[in-house]
Amino acid sequence: MEGNASESGIAAMADHYKNFDPATFLRNFFSPEVFRLDKENSFLSWKLSCLHRAFSEGDMKGDLLVDIGSGPSIYQVMSACEVFNKVILTDFLEVNRNELKLWLQNEGGSKMDWTPFLKKVCELEGRSPSEWTEKAARLRQVVTDVLHVDVHRPQPLAPDGLPPAGADCLVSAFCLESVSPDLTAFNRALGHIGGLLQPGGHLLLIGNLEESYYYGGPGVKIPVVQLHEAQVCDSLKENGFTLIRLEVYTVSQDETIEASDHKRIFVVKAIKS
Repeated sequence: MEGNASESGIAAMADHYKNFDPATFLRNFFSPEVFRLDKENSFLSWKLSCLHRAFSEGDMKGDLLVDIGSGPSIYQVMSACEVFNKVILTDFLEVNRNELKLWLQNEGGSKMDWTPFLKKVCELEGRSPSEWTEKAARLRQVVTDVLHVDVHRPQPLAPDGLPPAGADCLVSAFCLESVSPDLTAFNRALGHIGGLLQPGGHLLLIGNLEESYYYGGPGVKIPVVQLHEAQVCDSLKENGFTLIRLEVYTVSQDETIEASDHKRIFVVKAIKS
């Protein structure tokens, strides 16, 4: 009975995403005007700074990085593309995979202008913001594929999706808690994606703490597992990860939005035992 309940909960979560709209999602959560990339202590600036620091410390490197549940966004691999030779983007939804491909193909039609983000990451790397075109070209060069992923399956990617040795690094931002019906499913999903990672490989996990919902489109209210720091740490330990660092950002009053009740954001850097 427990297995059936879990499966029905996962199916119900999938139903919530049937009308997910990438354009609305990007406008709600990545508008530089709302989240102020020009402010050092803003939500978006903090996320980009955490990613930059993680990938510039020298321990996260190798051939292949896999981004789990990319959604329609690419900010989470802008720093990683300078460190890894290959990057694979993944998402459950075809509309998100199509949006990623539109940006990668660079032929117009993408619903998001990522230029301000690329400029910000160039600044963090000590480069001129005018070098954003080189950064974009590098990212497009290293992304080798955009694949379907299902984190609720023991094998989240198709059998031929990765080399036998697995990935050197995983990134997953705001995915697991947003597609899981409860904490048990979240824990299980973390274990599933951990199976894609080589022993000694690194995980960067980004997510919301205490969030209960967000809007993925007009009228598309999606429930979220309300996580706390201790639960995240316990889940990592249960799934064979050693925590290196956990950082938390508290959303300011002027960054609250109707599209979510997000309160705090976490960034975890961990290593697979």
